[in-house]
Amino acid sequence: MDAMTALFHVKKFAQDRLTVTAPNQGLHEVTGDILAWLEGQTVTVGLLTLYLRHTSASLLIQENHDPDVLRDLEDFFAAQAPEDTALYRHDAEGADDMPAHIKGALTQTHLAVPICAGELLLGRYQGIFLFEHRRTPRAREVVLHFEGQ
Repeated sequence: MDAMTALFHVKKFAQDRLTVTAPNQGLHEVTGDILAWLEGQTVTVGLLTLYLRHTSASLLIQENHDPDVLRDLEDFFAAQAPEDTALYRHDAEGADDMPAHIKGALTQTHLAVPICAGELLLGRYQGIFLFEHRRTPRAREVVLHFEGQ
């Protein structure tokens, strides 16, 4: 057995669900919520997987320093998937329904972030964001799965 295998021979994991409700459509930083959950864990080195259980919202790692980055991203996605019911067959829940699914398909519902010494190994200006694609705020469930030692 090599040193790397021996290092992770005894694994531990923690799993939980975090409910987040964005105040409105757009990018909303949830790094603080995730850090608060992480502080309560005994595992301090490993990989944190985040999985969003929805198709009309997404998760992103993005810059959290300049708010113009977030607004520009929101504007870009709005232009790529306009809220116009004449463009789509699926509009069961209103004009933002199908555009929300398109934005979700173009982004992601899961992230993996390494953890060392109990800290997220994000870059200097990076944060974790819930990207709410619907106009009406709704509770979103994020599954947190942390495995390591």
